[in-house]
Amino acid sequence: MPSEKRLRSDAESIWRAGVAAVDSEQLVRDVVKNTCRELIICGQRIPLSDLHRIAVVGAGKAGAGMAAAFEEAVGPQVLEHKLAGWVNVPADCVRPLQKIHLHSARPAGVNEPTQTGVEGSLKILEMVSSLGKDDVCVVLISGGGSALLPAPVPEITLDDKQQVTRFLMQAGATINELNCVRKKLSRIKGGGLARATGAGLVLTLIISDVIGDPLDVIASGPTVADPTTPADALEILNKYARRTSDVPPAVLNFLAQAPCGAPTPIPATVHNDVIGNNVRAMTTAAEHARGLGYGVHSLGSENQGEARIVGRELAELCLSVREHSAPIAPPACLLSGGEPVVHVVPTDRPQKGGRNQELVLAALERFWDSDLREIVLLSGGTDGEDGPTDAAGGIIDADVLQAARSQRLVPAEYLAVNNSYPFLEQTGGLLKTGPTHTNVMDLRVGLVGNPDRARVPGFL
Repeated sequence: MPSEKRLRSDAESIWRAGVAAVDSEQLVRDVVKNTCRELIICGQRIPLSDLHRIAVVGAGKAGAGMAAAFEEAVGPQVLEHKLAGWVNVPADCVRPLQKIHLHSARPAGVNEPTQTGVEGSLKILEMVSSLGKDDVCVVLISGGGSALLPAPVPEITLDDKQQVTRFLMQAGATINELNCVRKKLSRIKGGGLARATGAGLVLTLIISDVIGDPLDVIASGPTVADPTTPADALEILNKYARRTSDVPPAVLNFLAQAPCGAPTPIPATVHNDVIGNNVRAMTTAAEHARGLGYGVHSLGSENQGEARIVGRELAELCLSVREHSAPIAPPACLLSGGEPVVHVVPTDRPQKGGRNQELVLAALERFWDSDLREIVLLSGGTDGEDGPTDAAGGIIDADVLQAARSQRLVPAEYLAVNNSYPFLEQTGGLLKTGPTHTNVMDLRVGLVGNPDRARVPGFL
């Protein structure tokens, strides 16, 4: 296989190895066991003789895999006689399970609250509120849970919630800022789910899609005390609002009048455990890269900022490795995890893409007057979704650059209106995987080859 083709194949292989390491079903199997005498969930031992009912609820892009694995792990007796559940997932993740209902809470690729999501969230609140002290509530939480778990406070409408969500996302708000506002407008987020249940034990299994794994931010913390205040939410809205029409008056009025005292505490019987995150994906990706013969330079799992700036910085780093063997000599694999943002510009022109596609297109622009010889850069969302598109992200190499030049496509023109998808579609630069049933932010792989360097057997 020619060097350039092998680099692209290796980049995809490394990325997929990282995603496989956070497979939602395996993560749940690792922490849920039935010994025939007791059920062990994240180290909590529950004697089967004492277990009355177990309700499994939750939301997230990994919800289907987590729920399926949980049904398998608890064993047939518990499954048949003691278990029921309801989990909100994207429409393309719905599949039949035995006892846990997977509810289509939003269309695929539409990362905002919907009426069907509200209906599912109310069903979850109804289910957990029926539990008693001899019952166990298991909550399955993963990335995307905030949009999949909408239950607006009575003072605002779903339309208000949708407008605020769209506004903050398009303005480039961080996930921490977005979820701070979401929590203050919700009956179920910010610990609302935990406060609603009468279960004697609440166990939350979390696959993190947020930098640093802050429990109160992941899916807006439905079983975690909220340390923020309505004043914090107002400050965030005022930070990004440029016109009075940006934020619905009902939202501003509710936050202005909401009490600013300490939040209602979460019961001590609630336990939250992160079972998968970006660090785990990055660690496995690095191991896989080394097995393919690459030296590895990791930038860690906490990279954020603006997508196009991150893309240019990664392009510069790849060039530094190729031209100066710094900070590592080729053949090299550069790994980066985290989640940048995109500042969406207002325009009447076509506009389609996602943060990962914008990131690699910005990197391609940096290579425009140079070349991509012996360099491949891939950036993909580990959930298989990148913005409102059917792509997980993008990948650039010498072939993509050549295709763009031959078609006289100009990266700057597409970047100017956040329209990366059609550029990459026309040049063979889209990364498509379909739903991965997990979500631990984004994973980026940059490979720099060197055909003149001695290689391990089988490498290039």
